[in-house]
Amino acid sequence: MLTNFTLFFSFYLLTPLLPLYLSETFAASKDTIGLVLSGYTVMALAARILSGHIVDSYPRKRVLLWFLMANFILFGGYLAAGTLLWFTLVRTLHGATFGASTVANSTMAIDVLPASRRNEGIGYYGLSNNLGSALAPTVGILVYKHTHHFELLFLLAFITAAIGYLASRRITTPPQPQATAQRRFSLRTVFLTQGWYIALLIAHFGFCWGLLSNYLAIYGKEHLGVTSGTGTYFLILSICLILSRLHGNRSLRQGRLIHNAAIGTVLSTIGYVLFIAWPSMAGYYASAVFIGLGNGHIWPAFQNLIISLAPSHQRGTANSTILTAWDLGMGLGILLGGIAAEHWGYDTAFWLMAATHILALLLFAIRHRSIGA
Repeated sequence: MLTNFTLFFSFYLLTPLLPLYLSETFAASKDTIGLVLSGYTVMALAARILSGHIVDSYPRKRVLLWFLMANFILFGGYLAAGTLLWFTLVRTLHGATFGASTVANSTMAIDVLPASRRNEGIGYYGLSNNLGSALAPTVGILVYKHTHHFELLFLLAFITAAIGYLASRRITTPPQPQATAQRRFSLRTVFLTQGWYIALLIAHFGFCWGLLSNYLAIYGKEHLGVTSGTGTYFLILSICLILSRLHGNRSLRQGRLIHNAAIGTVLSTIGYVLFIAWPSMAGYYASAVFIGLGNGHIWPAFQNLIISLAPSHQRGTANSTILTAWDLGMGLGILLGGIAAEHWGYDTAFWLMAATHILALLLFAIRHRSIGA
């Protein structure tokens, strides 16, 4: 959990401020910002497709340590990036190490959990990335507000990621279940085909989160006059994430995965619609409440669903599948959000976000019983 927390905290410490950094430092346009930032997600997507196969085929702790070492070293690259091209290269490479590390670490977490408490344990484990991804933007925005030094943020991210690497060295794992044919590369070793519909829904959720988290600060500043409330937004969201995780674990213990998934999908849809349909401070912060409560239910439910479909020697593949779907959605959200904002404005970009989540809700309503089966 500590390793996972540092992974997500170090990444999301920078996420909401990178558009501002690229705009102020390199005078990048909106669509250029979207293109540069989406490179990270494209590489994370490619790495996660391969990392599930690697994690299932080789000693998981050794694989994790190599991934984490490369991950924290690359944070130093941001400090050395003096041109937009160099920054783009570092950011893109960083996607590979982050994506592979999250697959390896979450698979090891599943290995060490007793089978009788796996549903609940995954829910608690997920608190670490929820806390990291929700609290880090608040910290990052506060640091920038008081110092206006992006270099300090890059240094903090580097130190946090290094702590995660050191913590991972203390992980003790049981013998790794492994199929004798697992090292033979094929479609089934990189994508859990029986979980395709879960992956499709997760891609929709990732699209919305990618668009929101990357363009929230600029939208709030330009359209609502929010100059210091972005940190408060993520703080509210993080509190609601924690509450929903804790509340949802009771249902997870009882195996009510579809129940949790349904609640989360409905609440998140309400939040994303409120964000753009109610353009005021009240709607702004109300959306944080609903999105936080919804996302806190969504992830553990869907991750447990896809893990339940996989044999023990394909846990890495299952994690790779769901995380790849999330990255694919996030990348499209960042890229298409930037294009939409450049040509039609941020209102159009966020209406696209809301429509995508409504579509996910409809797809879930049509097929949720099949997923449960």
